[in-house]
Amino acid sequence: MQCLLGIDPGSRITGFGVIHIDHRQHHYVSSGCIRTGGGEMAARLQEIFQSLTQLIKEFQPDTLAIEKVFMHRNADAALKLGQARGAAIVAATHAGLNVYEYAPNEIKQAVVGHGHADKTQVQHMVRVLLKLPGTPQADAADALAVALCHAHTSMSFKKS
Repeated sequence: MQCLLGIDPGSRITGFGVIHIDHRQHHYVSSGCIRTGGGEMAARLQEIFQSLTQLIKEFQPDTLAIEKVFMHRNADAALKLGQARGAAIVAATHAGLNVYEYAPNEIKQAVVGHGHADKTQVQHMVRVLLKLPGTPQADAADALAVALCHAHTSMSFKKS
């Protein structure tokens, strides 16, 4: 059985999702959000690093999958996102995890079936694919979608 930790990075809210994969079956383990709030960027990055370090200790994932930075309109937001990703990646590599990165459209394609899905479509499909009783919070759903994307991608590699 493989354990995957998916991350939807953000400087104020970082979503996480943990799934197990057993014989091509996906099983929900946990999900939630690391809320750093306001304050200095250095303190927020430290909170992301420490929280992910604790999650890694708790769930013992084999792999971390994380969303890549995308540049939309706001360069400052992209830079902050990149810093949050860096804190998450350092926490993972410090724990010896392999790290895989996926573009937002790759994640949506893998989970919803088209790369321009909106957040509600992602939430719905995550709920359906993982047989969840309710709809997860948007950032947690995005993190679970990253984990599912990696699960689907890694299965494709194993078929070849």
